[in-house]
Amino acid sequence: MSDPTNVLALEHRRLRIGDAWRDAAGGATFAVEDPATGTTIAEVADADVVDGLAALDAASGAAAEWATTPPRKRSELLTATYRALTGRSEEIARLITLEMGKPLTEARAEVAYGAEFFRWFAEEAVRVEGRYSTAPAGGYRILTVPKPVGPCVLVTPWNFPLAMGARKIAPALAAGCTTITKPAAQTPLTMLLLARIMEEVGVPPGVVNVVTTKRAGRVVGALLADSRTRKLSFTGSTEVGRVLLRQAADNVLRTSMELGGNAALIVCADADLDVAVDGAMVAKMRNIGESCVAANRIYVEEPVREEFTARFAERMGALSMGPGLDDGVDVGALIDEASVTTIDELVADAVDRGARVLVGGERPDGPGHFYPPTVLVNVPEDARMLKAEIFGPVAPIISFASDDEVLARANDTEHGLVGYVFTRDLQRALRFAEGLDTGMIGINRGLISDPSAPFGGVKQSGLGKEGAHEGILEYLDLTYAAIDLP
Repeated sequence: MSDPTNVLALEHRRLRIGDAWRDAAGGATFAVEDPATGTTIAEVADADVVDGLAALDAASGAAAEWATTPPRKRSELLTATYRALTGRSEEIARLITLEMGKPLTEARAEVAYGAEFFRWFAEEAVRVEGRYSTAPAGGYRILTVPKPVGPCVLVTPWNFPLAMGARKIAPALAAGCTTITKPAAQTPLTMLLLARIMEEVGVPPGVVNVVTTKRAGRVVGALLADSRTRKLSFTGSTEVGRVLLRQAADNVLRTSMELGGNAALIVCADADLDVAVDGAMVAKMRNIGESCVAANRIYVEEPVREEFTARFAERMGALSMGPGLDDGVDVGALIDEASVTTIDELVADAVDRGARVLVGGERPDGPGHFYPPTVLVNVPEDARMLKAEIFGPVAPIISFASDDEVLARANDTEHGLVGYVFTRDLQRALRFAEGLDTGMIGINRGLISDPSAPFGGVKQSGLGKEGAHEGILEYLDLTYAAIDLP
């Protein structure tokens, strides 16, 4: 099979700014590695502040024309992007696997998921509406007009290198905004390929700019300090999100933040255990557990704890681990050595505090950044993994005795992104849905992400929504006109 990086010609490993692919102003590059081997697969341009501002020049220069482009034309370009992504799914999936490490089956699913954002927001582009009404007291009319917010800075993570960019770029373009995307340094190749595809389908120069860099703080900080930037959308850790919010405050930027999670998955004694085990496997192991919506803490009601644990551990132990491009692999490499070290330390801490490992728990020898699917029981409340976002294939199982108890424990976190509940009692499900302090809840379902649904959290898991109709509203300002009409 040919090298997946061949889909990016050398000139397309440069910065995409305006109508050109260019080197960083200082000529610097950085290496992108294959997590399965630790070897370098590509060198890409390493932008500095001057390059970021050049991208803002391009986005600002294109903003007025793109904002007045007919919605139908914007919709057609987004639809063309959707078709190009689905038509080239296999080569894009292989590139995702090569630079991120996930199994090829997961990468194919990401391409399908990411493409759907372009299809969804192609449909939303022609449905941006204001209103016209009579003021309640009479004498004048109220007119509201939605307008694009302006140039947007989009900062995307490494775990879904296509989908997280699509989830931001598609609504921004649908609303009439121009964009500057700063992808994660670990996985820039997929975003560069997306920019190339959007160029090929006819998206005008300056509308989609991509700046790759290892100097993210400097480059993004300069963009946020420039008054031409009017919107920031970030997906990543809560810690970095706090920093960006402080920087965005100086120019009072519109912000969308999809930050960290610490999802509790609750299995009630009345649950269908077949459904619960299947759902827990999806919620824990989708994307190798490297997901903000991954089940971080699994609470099982005592009467079914032993049976659920045995069945879940058996399923986890049966997963195959290896390079994501190999046939039959269920669990690929983690993104880097730091991630493996962090997860190994979390497991060791739990064991030191009295937890017991049922499956996995030992990092393998050999090249690449691998950690096996791991299940722990008897995990005490003071274990670090119950407070930290694990971001890997490790599942702590904790028993509970009552709904009030497990709700209190599930909500005892600064995060509030998602929760999962498995029960056959409708009233109980609704009580959990209302009682969990989260922006999203999966009921008898381990997969909640969908372009047609509003994705986002509460508390320190973020601000705003992505996807659904709410997603395009994040890129629109509303002008109100009072019109005298006695």
